[in-house]
Amino acid sequence: MTSIFKFTWRNWVIAAHDAVVTALAVLASFWLRFDGSGLMDRMPLLLRILPYFIAFSVVVCYLFQLTTTKWRFVSLPDLLNIVRASSVLTVALLVLDYIFVAPTVYDGFFFGKTTIIIYWFLQIFFLSGGRLAYRYFRYTRTRNRARVGGAVPTLLIGRAADAEVFLRGVESGAVKRLVPVGILSPAYSDRSQVLRGIPVLGGIDDLGDVVADFASGSRKIRRVVMMPSAFEADAQPEAVLMRSRKLGLEVSRLPSLGESRDTPQLAPVAVDDLLLRPSVKIDYDRLEAFIKGKAVVVTGGGGSIGSEICDRMATFGAARLLVIENSEPALHAVTEKLAGKVNPVAVEGRIADIRDRDRIRQLIVGFAPDIVFHAAALKHVPILERDWDEGVKTNIFGSVNVADAAVEAGAEAMVMISTDKAIEPVSVLGLTKRFAEMYCQALDRELAGKTNGKRPIRLISVRFGNVLASNGSVVPKFKAQIEAGGPVTVTHPDMVRYFMTIREACDLVVTAATHAMSGGRSDVSVYVLNMGQPVKIVDLAERMIRLSGLQVGYDIDIVFTGIRPGERLHEILFAEQEPTRDIGIDGIVAAQPKEPPLAALRQWLAELERGVEGDRQGVIADVLKEAVPEFRAGAT
Repeated sequence: MTSIFKFTWRNWVIAAHDAVVTALAVLASFWLRFDGSGLMDRMPLLLRILPYFIAFSVVVCYLFQLTTTKWRFVSLPDLLNIVRASSVLTVALLVLDYIFVAPTVYDGFFFGKTTIIIYWFLQIFFLSGGRLAYRYFRYTRTRNRARVGGAVPTLLIGRAADAEVFLRGVESGAVKRLVPVGILSPAYSDRSQVLRGIPVLGGIDDLGDVVADFASGSRKIRRVVMMPSAFEADAQPEAVLMRSRKLGLEVSRLPSLGESRDTPQLAPVAVDDLLLRPSVKIDYDRLEAFIKGKAVVVTGGGGSIGSEICDRMATFGAARLLVIENSEPALHAVTEKLAGKVNPVAVEGRIADIRDRDRIRQLIVGFAPDIVFHAAALKHVPILERDWDEGVKTNIFGSVNVADAAVEAGAEAMVMISTDKAIEPVSVLGLTKRFAEMYCQALDRELAGKTNGKRPIRLISVRFGNVLASNGSVVPKFKAQIEAGGPVTVTHPDMVRYFMTIREACDLVVTAATHAMSGGRSDVSVYVLNMGQPVKIVDLAERMIRLSGLQVGYDIDIVFTGIRPGERLHEILFAEQEPTRDIGIDGIVAAQPKEPPLAALRQWLAELERGVEGDRQGVIADVLKEAVPEFRAGAT
């Protein structure tokens, strides 16, 4: 509860207002009850009692939080508090009259039941009247300012509960330059209703008719805002977006409260809003408790995954953040973005290549992190099939450098971002990532029960599939091809992949780290994110074309180019000889792949290093096949 010594001048003004209206309520109730019949006779005693009662009322209003509630956002719970406070004050008057005044001071009841009942109604009216009047004043001023400032007439699509959140954002000024003129709801129970002065004009199928009706008037609809409920399957989000674009309307979305974790902010509608199964529910309190106040290192912090992890670290309250990136433009971009965050995280950006063992050791050990997220990697399958030795240098030796530095620095955890391609790998990407996983597994096992300094050490790997809209993924590629007029190129009609959003993947990565660090040590060191049902790439391409308001085969063609080296038609989440375990967290399961001993891995690393230095490809290939015998080059 707010201390009275921390009151602002606004709180004192509210306290004074409540004291004045309490006095007015008491005096008015006496005047209404006794006008012309004993009012003046009772007035001297009333004026002696009133100051003490006003002082008591100030305390009661404070205890029911009336003094500390912003009038601009007064709501039903605040009105209920007004009723409660008024009831307590009424009971106090009743006790004062029946127990203290009547028997000892006044010959008979001084207030009387009728006066006390009148007072209760007046007290509620006076306390709530000013607050409601002020809120209405602020609401009308915000609305009028928006209209004068050229606000855009906007149609809301979604259920009434979601629309109400948006309308509150408009009223509070959090959402600017938009004037809601109507709502289209997929729920039949919302039809013909009015929500905060905005009518529900029909269902989603009525979009074209509603826009046409407004087109003939002065408030022509120019924008559509899709609520979270508008993206549910039965709301036909794909059809809504297609119709809106054909009608020339700008389309935005309102993120869910869990996603935004802030005041309502509009965002563009992205393809990943329409392609996935319902997102996994994230326990954000758990993540914030884990990250808050920690020192965190993120390698590859300028990439798609790395930059999102950096953003989440700032959001969850990390105290210090070291971003390691070997691309100067990417490093500049992510540090500039982090500098604009409200959260007071101290960000340090450093250029370094994870292959440089001494440089990585110097940066990580010097920073003394609590947690290291290792997202730096070479990941493009066809490129690594051609330049496979570069994949060995970065994905294997680079990961070893980061893991060893994290251990030496005394970190609590090192989390390596892995891939579903590491399962029974058929590509150099999967092969090198699997080797890096094994090193982290073996090192984690070697350090079990030991501490580095005073903290336990965990090294884990988290696997997931394709990330929508990440650098080099099919979504930006298809988008560019559609904008260029086509054709859209797909490797094979039966090609299937798992997809996640960047935000969901990163939040689940952090969630996996919280499990690894909770409840003592565990034999789990490889986690797999549940990505739902796989998506056919050709279906993805067709849907993107339709979402652009175009027709497949008429406006844009799809051309099949053939499977590329290192690709397989169907990705898998677990190997045949890899048991899994439910860890009790939605969206994550544990894998238990084989664990070669650390001594064997270090021997293989020494042989790999000699092979790389001597450019002896045969030696490198033999070592990798021995280390990862399930590797099948060229399998589909």
